[in-house]
Amino acid sequence: MQKSKTRLFIEKQISQNLMIYIKEKQLHFLKNVLRVKLDDVISIFDGNSGEWNAKIISISKEKIALKVLKKIKEFETQPDIWLIFAPIKLFRLNITIQKAVELGVSRFVPCKTEYSNFEKLNYKNLELNAIEASQQCERLDVPKIEKIINFKSLLDGFPSDRALVFCDESDPSLPSIYEEVKSQVSNYSKWAVIIGPEGGFSEQEKKQLMNEENVLRVTLGKRILRSDTAAISSLFCIQSLVDKRHPVLK
Repeated sequence: MQKSKTRLFIEKQISQNLMIYIKEKQLHFLKNVLRVKLDDVISIFDGNSGEWNAKIISISKEKIALKVLKKIKEFETQPDIWLIFAPIKLFRLNITIQKAVELGVSRFVPCKTEYSNFEKLNYKNLELNAIEASQQCERLDVPKIEKIINFKSLLDGFPSDRALVFCDESDPSLPSIYEEVKSQVSNYSKWAVIIGPEGGFSEQEKKQLMNEENVLRVTLGKRILRSDTAAISSLFCIQSLVDKRHPVLK
């Protein structure tokens, strides 16, 4: 029996001795890319029950049959961090999704702003991207991707108990994201960062953001960053400060 580092996300509740049948894209991945064999053991997770070992008991043209053996890792609660973003070009958006998953984002919220310039979002592609990133980085869950919402509706319905980090590239004299988030860690357990389009937020949108009590207006430095770079750097800083299990920054 050969143990494999392969991890698969399973869209059903996992339990011991459960039989699971792998088809379509995941079948191709296991059979033709990884070339798994009978009796190989792989890791599987369902997003809420932890991680499990499963044994390959049959391989056919149409499916691979797995039998769940045992749980190998309990589910852990992760920091609750949302990424709110104005959609950008597909290539950069895919990279942003992948890296944000690795950095622990719990939810993605696409937001239509005044200067947004994007084609229709391919939600299925974004979801597959998030699943693949979760499998690769050894997360035990997969972040949710919401349907796009307009800017005003976002703020009107935004929860008051969640800090909203607004990275304002127009004013480098603002407190740094590190300083501001660190000073507020004891006040909030739920977080979000909002990243505008390549053209930034309009003046009206900035005013609306600054009128919200739970908005933390910060700078990422003197340089103007691309949207994907701003998202990744912001998330690293927030995750490092709020994740008390594995602190990175002091």
